[in-house]
Amino acid sequence: MAGVLWVCGTVACGPMRQEPLETSSALEPIASASQTLSSDNGESLNGLAFNGLAFNGLAFNGLAFNGLNSAAFSSWYDQDPALADNVMKYVTACAAPAGETRTYTDSQGQVRVWSGSLGLAPDWVSGRPATVTEQQLVSACLAAHVNKFGRTVPISVLGRSAHDEPIATSAEELQTFSQREGCFFGNLFTAEGVFVGHDDPLLSPQESSVRACALESGQNACAPITQVGPCASRCTPDPTNTYYTHCTLDGTTYAAITTRIRPQEIYTCGDGVCQFTESCGLGTDAAHCTQDCGLCEQ
Repeated sequence: MAGVLWVCGTVACGPMRQEPLETSSALEPIASASQTLSSDNGESLNGLAFNGLAFNGLAFNGLAFNGLNSAAFSSWYDQDPALADNVMKYVTACAAPAGETRTYTDSQGQVRVWSGSLGLAPDWVSGRPATVTEQQLVSACLAAHVNKFGRTVPISVLGRSAHDEPIATSAEELQTFSQREGCFFGNLFTAEGVFVGHDDPLLSPQESSVRACALESGQNACAPITQVGPCASRCTPDPTNTYYTHCTLDGTTYAAITTRIRPQEIYTCGDGVCQFTESCGLGTDAAHCTQDCGLCEQ
């Protein structure tokens, strides 16, 4: 599996404007904690929580071992070790290739091990500052793995690395993850924000999904990720029309990441199961799904 990346906490979709990250700054019992991300051929797991994207210190100089040993990285990590550990799990999976790991010993003596997967940022993981394209791809990859409900859901991640190498995929993967979802782009290393477009019609009022950021209507459905409408209106597809290579917003063109999901990740009111994305009430929409969830108790 080569199409993976990060989970950061809980995210939503509205304008995400942050202070620019300084390119010179890094970002229980003593034990070893190994963070891995299950993915293959573009499949990956998402589970970031909303506030996971609102951090500073990602743009430390080079995602190599010496960069992780810097005082700046340690200072960033110690602000919130649990969140930072989760962030680094996905940063490493997005940026570094499969087979590589990054190891860090925190101030409490706990050894953290993060595994690579997608290999989107080869220069950055070799110890050099991230190029603009790498910043954009890692940002898009992180946003693609955000789940506003903090749930873990398998997804297919498609795109190309900063060296223009495609994320490995297969016909079987595309068949399994047949539901087109969204295009993600932006730059978390700057104040530009991160954005998502929908690659299929938005969900109807009767529909809901644990993967709500791309297909759910409403500009604030997944803040701080900003919804920007249909992918096709602002993004350039690859020659096979399988994924988007770049998206343009306000005159700036960004390297993009495309996602697909399994059809069963979209729920419909009336299917006989009261999903956690549905609510009781009198009606047929997901927010008032009488058939699946019944009437609300008074």
